[in-house]
Amino acid sequence: MSDEQNTPKTPASADIDPDLVEVAREVFELARRGDASMLAAVIDKGVPPNLRNEKGDSLLMLASYHGHADAVRTLIEHGADPDLRNNNGQSPIAGAAFKGFKAVIETLLANGADVEGASPDGRTALMIAAMFNRTEIVELLIAHGANPQARDASGVTPLDAANRMGAPDTPAQLTKARS
Repeated sequence: MSDEQNTPKTPASADIDPDLVEVAREVFELARRGDASMLAAVIDKGVPPNLRNEKGDSLLMLASYHGHADAVRTLIEHGADPDLRNNNGQSPIAGAAFKGFKAVIETLLANGADVEGASPDGRTALMIAAMFNRTEIVELLIAHGANPQARDASGVTPLDAANRMGAPDTPAQLTKARS
């Protein structure tokens, strides 16, 4: 399939009912705030669980990025895809690794998310966690099968990424994991 076939077509702004736009904004705000019960209610009323904003961020991506494990669990239980990437190819697990939300990552992994969560350039959630010295997340991802030898499109490994960013603790973790 070409990218053109995979790119969702959106109607011109003038064609969208302003009230519907406002409702969508409110639903995305529920995800940012982590309001699990209201997210469940709106999905039960017909809001698609994989609803995405103009950046391609799904409700699950927003809940993950803002650290709301209960909302993540609720969204997945209501049919949200734990691996749905945004327009930049970023996955919810990578967003949670970047922000340092261990409970969100545990929830995503428990519900079938890809432990690598690689972006189009091959950068994995483990690389991101290592870069930002997120030792508990590095440990968690490796325990769930993340590949400490993975390489991104430039050939960078998680250890390389950690060293380049001057992470004080994750290089030792990764060296140990590689042996």
